Amino acid sequence: MSTRTFALIWGILFLVAGVSGFIPGLTTPPHAGHPPLAVDAFYGQALGLFPVNILHNIVHLLFGVWGLLAYKSLAASKGFAKGVAIIYAVLTVAGFIPGLDTMFGLVPLFGNDIWLHAILALPAAYFGWMHRDLATDHR
Repeated sequence: MSTRTFALIWGILFLVAGVSGFIPGLTTPPHAGHPPLAVDAFYGQALGLFPVNILHNIVHLLFGVWGLLAYKSLAASKGFAKGVAIIYAVLTVAGFIPGLDTMFGLVPLFGNDIWLHAILALPAAYFGWMHRDLATDHR
């Protein structure tokens, strides 16, 4: 897979994740033990697993658009992959820290989001820094 294809696939996945957070049948109410959020619009569990709210969904949509736009060139795709790797690695760590695990009440980053963010960061790091694209992949 090329870095450009990575950006396209990740962009689509982020868009799907962002949209799914707005679909009532795909989101369940937050668990009783979840912390309260200052921004509680669309606060719930995407697919019953991942804590989300409106800001979380919007961030996923923005990353999706970024991925689709990055698909246009190898350089942009590399930048997208590096950005996703760094940002999602930071979000993974933030998910373990009280206060930061909700971005001060704005965005839920706790629970299953922690391992999901790590899973998103790892392949992004590979495509951002380690993967070598073939000469035919450069556009």
